[in-house]
Amino acid sequence: MLPRMEHGRVLVVEDDTHVRDAVARALRFEGYDVHTAVDGNDGLLRIDELAPDAVVLDVLMPGTDGLAVCRILRERGNHTPVLMLTARHEVSDRVAGLDAGADDYLVKPFALDELLARLRALLRRASVTGGEEELRVGDLVLDPGGRQAWRGARELDLTKTEFDLLELLMFNAGIVLARDTIYERIWGYDFETSSKSLDVYIGYIRRKTEANGEPRIVHTVRGVGYTARAA
Repeated sequence: MLPRMEHGRVLVVEDDTHVRDAVARALRFEGYDVHTAVDGNDGLLRIDELAPDAVVLDVLMPGTDGLAVCRILRERGNHTPVLMLTARHEVSDRVAGLDAGADDYLVKPFALDELLARLRALLRRASVTGGEEELRVGDLVLDPGGRQAWRGARELDLTKTEFDLLELLMFNAGIVLARDTIYERIWGYDFETSSKSLDVYIGYIRRKTEANGEPRIVHTVRGVGYTARAA
């Protein structure tokens, strides 16, 4: 097995030689153990070979693109943090990346400092949640390793973002998390203060956790944020 450097092993999957080399140099300078792949198929092989701590993944690549790579990983049960890179600016493209299973999304051209900050955030999240046992709040149970959740005996069908958001709230049960903290931890970047994305996902979680009339567990603290607590 390859030895790991202190900051972790990162695989950069990017078909643009200049971008790939620039990102790899910056990460190595910061102390990461960096490996590269030139396209999606090569990336999938390298992920199996290296078991990286995080993947920096370009969307637009010949053959198997970044969205397909991410979907394949998640279908295999591989939850390695993925930071997706794209030249597309539209919100729909960002949503497509997140729905494919990406943990964060960075639009080109980007500042290397921002890429480094987002990668650090992803690795922090993975180190906090990676070894956790089951989380329980009332009769709501969440298994971080198996990516499963139950309300009583009823298993919940959660999307990746819904699961990550519920996990964050349950991990901090009883603590009120500010909206900007949640955005940074789940999406890795700040939204406009008028964004309703978080409220929409909270609504999805409530509908699924309260589908049989169960008491509310995810509560709003007006003007601050959200918290998970048994009624």
